[in-house]
Order: sequence, then C-alpha cells, then structure tokens
Amino acid sequence: MNPLLSVRDLKVHFPVHGGLLMRRIAAVKAVDGVSLDILPGETLGLVGESGCGKSTLGKAIVRLNPITAGAVHFNGRDITRLSSGMLRPLRRDLQMIFQDPAESLNARHSVREILEEPFLIHGVGTAAERRQWIAGLLDRVGLPAASADRYPFEFSGGQRQRIGIARAIALKPKLIICDEPVSALDVSVQSQVVNLLLELQREMGLSYLFIAHDLAVVKHISDRVAVMYLGKIVELADSETIYHSPRHAYTKALLSAIPHPDPTREVRRMPLDGDVPSPINPPAGSAFGHRLGHPHYEETVGMDMRLVEIAPRHWVAADPCCLVEEDWQKVRGMMNSDVAVGK
Repeated sequence: MNPLLSVRDLKVHFPVHGGLLMRRIAAVKAVDGVSLDILPGETLGLVGESGCGKSTLGKAIVRLNPITAGAVHFNGRDITRLSSGMLRPLRRDLQMIFQDPAESLNARHSVREILEEPFLIHGVGTAAERRQWIAGLLDRVGLPAASADRYPFEFSGGQRQRIGIARAIALKPKLIICDEPVSALDVSVQSQVVNLLLELQREMGLSYLFIAHDLAVVKHISDRVAVMYLGKIVELADSETIYHSPRHAYTKALLSAIPHPDPTREVRRMPLDGDVPSPINPPAGSAFGHRLGHPHYEETVGMDMRLVEIAPRHWVAADPCCLVEEDWQKVRGMMNSDVAVGK
C-alpha cells in the first residue's frame, strides 16, 4: 500500500538575528532531518518532550511553517514548494486540529460562521445545503443544533475542541494533523475527545498524525509511534512494540514516567538528568548521550546515527549512548553491511 503522506529528511530551521545590523548569526534547528510515512486509515503517534519539534513538524507538513530542506509528498504529490494558490485545492484533504481551541477559533464569529467558512472558501454548496451540513456536523461531534448561533467563549474547553474537530472534518479530508488536541483539556474530557476521533476515523477512513506528550493517550489511539528528541526521530515502531519492547534509552525513560493505575505495583522510574540541549547549538554527537554525560559520547561526534531496522518494522537510531550493548552490536553490524538503514 502506498503511503498517503511521505516525509523525507525534513528540516525546519528558524533564523536567529543579532548585532547592530541584525544579521543572521545562527539558526534554531527545530526539525532536523525527519522521515516518516503515514498509510491510508492509519494513526501515527508522535511523542516527545515539550520543545522537541513535534508541533513544528506538524505545521510544516501542512505548510504553516516554512520548510528549510527535505520533501513532503501528500497523496502522491510533492507539496513542498507549492504556492498558496496551488495548495488551496489540496487543503480540502489535509486539515489540522490545534492544541488550544480558544485561540484557533475566531472569537468574533459564531459557530455557524466558523463551520461555514471552509465551504465558502472552496465554493461548496448552496446556503441551504451549508445550513444542513453545519447542523449535521454539530450533531456528529455531540453538540446541539442551537450551538450554531453561539460564540466560542460560551463553550467549555472540550466543547470548543469539538467545534475545532467539526471544522476539520467539514470537507471530508483524508489526513488530519492533530496537534496535542487533548493536552489543554481536563482528564475527564480527554477520553471523550479521543473516542470521538476514533469513531470519526472508522466512519470516514481518516488518517491521523497524532502529536502528544502523554504516552498513555498515544497508546490508546495510535497504530504506530514515532519518538522524537531534539528535532530528530530516535525510534519508530508499532504501538505494541514501542510500549513492550523499547530499544532507545529516551523511549524507555518516557515510558517509565507513565502513571500506573495500580498504586501497589512497583514501577522502575528512569528520571532524566540534565537539560535538553539548545536547538540553536545542538551537540555534535549523540544529543541524548550529551544530556546524560554518557562516557561514549565523544565516540559519537560526527557519527552517522540514522534509523536502522533493528527488528521487522522497528526502527531505532544507531546511537551507542542510547542502546544496550547487545542492540548496539547488532545495529553496528547492520550499519557496516548497509542493511535496512536510513529510513
């Protein structure tokens, strides 16, 4: 099956200016060489600490952030350098749900105006048809028809996010980028929104890139999971493999931080020492090894640490600071023979 979305070696660098003439003196390497695929009907979870580049990657895919290098192919078409006018027809199939619904919904517009806007932009339907479709959208996301004449500030956070979801599915897209859609919501509401997304996926055949830092939520919704650290993917596998057989030290540390509902169960925590390196001046070697002060860090300076398929459909960065000795020897052997390297 051909991927619906294919991202190759994507880089998003933001310039830093300084000095009397405000010249470019450095760059924030928010995304620094990411490659991933999403199949039709699949959910790929993207996890990592705040500031690792997850949201920047999502916004770059929909072209809300400028792309420095690399390529984005959507539905078989290269959209990396398309103009705004050429992108407009494609936006029917590529939508986004934002983290904070209070900021992503226009406070001056009624819900009816917010939901009608996609149809107007793309010239879809008559006024009567649009009224009917808006009523259907509100019903589908669990809001009463009377909501159409109210304004975003009159709703709770969970209800506002439902409006954002209704807007995203209005034109029946193929792929939705979900940028931490439940992180701003109460825990009691998060499961309702996640279940709504799952229901819509089954009904409409949607694909999701689900960005989050809550690994428990990601496990519930994702088919595969990509773990991101300092602008790079460090591990990628199906959900069950990531949660039961992680290989990268950073993935293990993230998983150990998931709260367990059984207070009597002994859980081995792996607290992360040190600070995340600056994306303006990232380490020359293993970024996570540098953070931990790993004794093998110097060996990784200038090393090729691309993803390697250590097991079927399980990719991990070739980083001696972050793999147990057995895995590192296996990965090094694969690197030397150039087998299953460089996804």
